[in-house]
Amino acid sequence: MKIAFDVDVLAKQMDINRMVHQVSDWGYKYIEQSPHPRINPFYKHPLFSKECEQEYRQALRETGVEISSFIVVYRWSGPTEEQRQFAVANWKRMIQIAGDMGVKVINTELSGDPNQQEICNGMWFKSMEELLPLIEREGIRVEIQSHPYDFCELNNETCDMVKSFRSPNLGYVYSSPHGFFYDEGKGDVRSMLKYAGDELTHVLFADTFNQTMDCRYILNPPWLNGRGKADVTVHQHLAMGEGDVDFDGIFETLREMDFANKQLKPDAPKAGGDNIACVSMFGFPEKMDKQAPEVRERIERELLGK
Repeated sequence: MKIAFDVDVLAKQMDINRMVHQVSDWGYKYIEQSPHPRINPFYKHPLFSKECEQEYRQALRETGVEISSFIVVYRWSGPTEEQRQFAVANWKRMIQIAGDMGVKVINTELSGDPNQQEICNGMWFKSMEELLPLIEREGIRVEIQSHPYDFCELNNETCDMVKSFRSPNLGYVYSSPHGFFYDEGKGDVRSMLKYAGDELTHVLFADTFNQTMDCRYILNPPWLNGRGKADVTVHQHLAMGEGDVDFDGIFETLREMDFANKQLKPDAPKAGGDNIACVSMFGFPEKMDKQAPEVRERIERELLGK
């Protein structure tokens, strides 16, 4: 199992060289490269100039850090056909970049619009039918997560969509800070992880509050608190223990599923190499020097027995 750090919070504060060295200083061996304005910006076509690539490769050589995965967010579920076509073109270029960098995993979100579920569902399957042959030919693993305000926010339904392709090159991402959306506020992490089963290849670790509980978050104007996804969604990416997520349940279930070792076995269910546990905290950059190593150490202790 690879333990990675999502560098979203760092990319907003420092250049690529310092970003990579910071991850190394916190004791991580892997970076999850979330959308970056010079590499894989949100919704737009990938960039990654020759100079940017050279800077990144140099920093990786200096530190021994590797890129475990890229995160991309594109409008591949529309809701318009023009948006979908642009997104598919973005995907094709990003797959090239991943191949050039020796990165075998790309994870992503469903995107779309929860108020146009039918059209976005159809657009997503249309994009998948176009992209999956390329994904399989390149031997990478693309991992799907649902994100608050995507056209589908539910754990089991998203898992079923991934499972429907029966492809070893598709996996499922369980994002703990999104979990209260995944089962509409119940927070039953054990059930959700077990439902994913062999599709589960990636877990994002961060805490959040249960948005369905009264006054966990307060929005204005006040009626937004009760009208839900037609207007707004809200969540956080905090350090473990700062919110409502059942991390004891997550770790216990991942141990039962042998998540840390499953992809290392000869009969590994998925392409793309090892499973990934990624620290995905954004909320308090000023606390990262203390929290980032602490969370890594807990994951190592809970899942690797270190």
